[in-house]
Amino acid sequence: MTSSVPPAPTDAPLALDPLALDPLALDPLALDLLELERARLFALLGRLLVAPPDAALLASLRDLRGDFGTPLGAAYDRLAEAARQTGPEPVEREYHALFIGIARGELLPFASYYLTGFLNERPLADLRESLRRLGIERAPGVHEPEDHLGFLCETMAGLIAGLFPATPEAAAEFFTRHIQPWAMRCFADLEAAESARFYRAVGALGRAALETEITAAELPR
Repeated sequence: MTSSVPPAPTDAPLALDPLALDPLALDPLALDLLELERARLFALLGRLLVAPPDAALLASLRDLRGDFGTPLGAAYDRLAEAARQTGPEPVEREYHALFIGIARGELLPFASYYLTGFLNERPLADLRESLRRLGIERAPGVHEPEDHLGFLCETMAGLIAGLFPATPEAAAEFFTRHIQPWAMRCFADLEAAESARFYRAVGALGRAALETEITAAELPR
């Protein structure tokens, strides 16, 4: 992985108050480099999915450098190039078309929708039960259901980084149960969306992140 992923800002609409999903602020002795990078990657995906990047975040993304010769490194390089080709106003319009729209956006990035075809169905109830057991709550003032992919990525970041009172195995269990069954299709749809320009690279980064997680989980311990 690259070591230059920018930290996710703490004011993203789905951030889990009172946590600040900035793994760079953690004690470097608490996590190894790989865990820090995993947490930063999911925090970045969560930030980009819950709101369009502002000028400061775009500037950070333009400086990303991926590891040579890896799918994840190529995805980081693609995101950096996409950030160089846009600005705050066009990417905000793009985000609106993709996720908000007049009646609805081009994509509905919710687990319930991808798994059942409807919003607010059983996958959301199952997720809420998992969050209750983990002691995780939605931030005040957030109206999106918790099965929003951005929320799930932020939760993964917090679990990996040890920001929640959970066991070390909690992140893998959460990923397997609530992200792996559907998020790859959502990221692929984002990459192929008609309205996507910058967000095609976000979709590619999301797919690469999930593929890396799945491959790592299959390695012998």
